[in-house]
Amino acid sequence: MRKVLIPTDFSENAMNALKYACQVFKYEKSEFLILHAYADEVYEQDIKSQQSFIEELKETTAQYAENQLKKVLHDIKLYAPNPKHKYKTIAVFGSLVDVINEWVNHKNIDIVVMGTRGMTNNRTISFGSNTLHVLKYVHCPVMAIPEGYEYNAPREILFPTNYMIPYKRRELKLLCEMSGSFRSTIHFLYIDPLKELSARQEDNKNFLEGCLMKPELAFETTSEKDKSIAITKYVIHKKIDLLVIVNSRHSYMEDMLYQSTIDKIGLHLKIPFLVLQNIAR
Repeated sequence: MRKVLIPTDFSENAMNALKYACQVFKYEKSEFLILHAYADEVYEQDIKSQQSFIEELKETTAQYAENQLKKVLHDIKLYAPNPKHKYKTIAVFGSLVDVINEWVNHKNIDIVVMGTRGMTNNRTISFGSNTLHVLKYVHCPVMAIPEGYEYNAPREILFPTNYMIPYKRRELKLLCEMSGSFRSTIHFLYIDPLKELSARQEDNKNFLEGCLMKPELAFETTSEKDKSIAITKYVIHKKIDLLVIVNSRHSYMEDMLYQSTIDKIGLHLKIPFLVLQNIAR
């Protein structure tokens, strides 16, 4: 059974991410854990109330969260009454990344799906601080859904890669199953002026082919030196529905997440963005 964790702050963006998850996994038996971590809310209120009544604040915030989670559960069951899907709601006092990682390990979560921005919506940025921290530090794949994104089946998937990373079989299996459900094409984009691959790169490329048997695979190369520009051009030209990036020291993710780079080229990631985690679990 697919296990999907959805952090929520009860914003429209968070609900939109939950709806996307229900659609993209509609063909799979799935359990959705809808999670709200509320330590920040308590501490912010406590500062304003001069550090007093913290236990009372915890209790009232927890009750509010439980009520909101019931509403989210009611709304999502109306939106996607799928007999293959089960739902569980969780309200917990703790910081978002720590709580997500605890539940990722506790429930062996396959993927986290969340909005790119939450309740504190700043339209001048592409990612909220919570989303950035989750993308970088959570120990499983994370999919970020842009504000107001209207669902499109992920039939065209872009996977920029330098073929230098020893990919994780479990995460490739997730991508394989998800893309196979929609008969997708995964476009592997090698961004390098030197087109010849080393023996190590060829081995990693062969590993990708062996793990991704269900979707169609297309391997392409560009001589564009700026990775962000190359990716943006390809997203537009091929009408890409989903961008896949690997979180690793030798990957394209950091270039993509630097705000100055994103703003410079106007890439505000108007399509879902899947980050695979090349880190120990």
